[in-house]
Amino acid sequence: MVEVTSSPWRTAGGRWRQVLPLALRWGLPVLWVLWASLAWWVEPRESTEAQLDRDLAAGRVVTFQRAYGWADDDAYWGSRPRLQYATNGGLLAWTVPSGQTRYAFVDPPASDLSSAEPDLSANGGRDARLAAVADPWQSGSAAAHRIAEAAAVLAGVLTVLWLGRLIGGAPPLAGTRWFWFWIGLLPFGTGVLAWTYREVWRPPSTAVGDRGSGWRGLGWLILAGVAITLLVAAARWPLGTAVVPG
Repeated sequence: MVEVTSSPWRTAGGRWRQVLPLALRWGLPVLWVLWASLAWWVEPRESTEAQLDRDLAAGRVVTFQRAYGWADDDAYWGSRPRLQYATNGGLLAWTVPSGQTRYAFVDPPASDLSSAEPDLSANGGRDARLAAVADPWQSGSAAAHRIAEAAAVLAGVLTVLWLGRLIGGAPPLAGTRWFWFWIGLLPFGTGVLAWTYREVWRPPSTAVGDRGSGWRGLGWLILAGVAITLLVAAARWPLGTAVVPG
């Protein structure tokens, strides 16, 4: 009589198939909470020249940079806003030891017509004082930059896990893969949370007859994206940029 033993690889694969759904069930929401907390903390907050002078006088300015604005194409919900560097820009961004980023619209430094270099003694010598006590923005040594990098890594891991499961896993039950792909692009990762809830936490027992198509998902992306943007803008008015930055 021949005794048949199971292959170690088959056993390991079976365990992995049991562990993976549980890991996704809890891992995706936890990663999202961690990302959202870090991203909210370091999101640039509009401030004032008076606050800049107070931070400078108290020695709280760690890095700084002049620019002419922020660039954020919103193509990916986990992307970070980037400064558009300009030596004589009217926007000045700085980071503080708490890890937060602030910016204010200030008068640009005067420039000598015979030189391309700005006059750092203008504006009460603020730019000269900043250069003396703070690092350039690109140094990346501030806690704000390290936290922002950590948030970007978490967003990347969350996206890879979600896409890997969406593309390589079993077909979704409440919508097609294209439907959930478009939904997953909603701002702040809300689409990934929606997919996690509907397909991982509360999946239907069988495939829904009228599953959402890719076109339906694209429509929801546009409508829900506009609604979320308006909701955030409306919340910023009574709560202020300290609570709802942007």
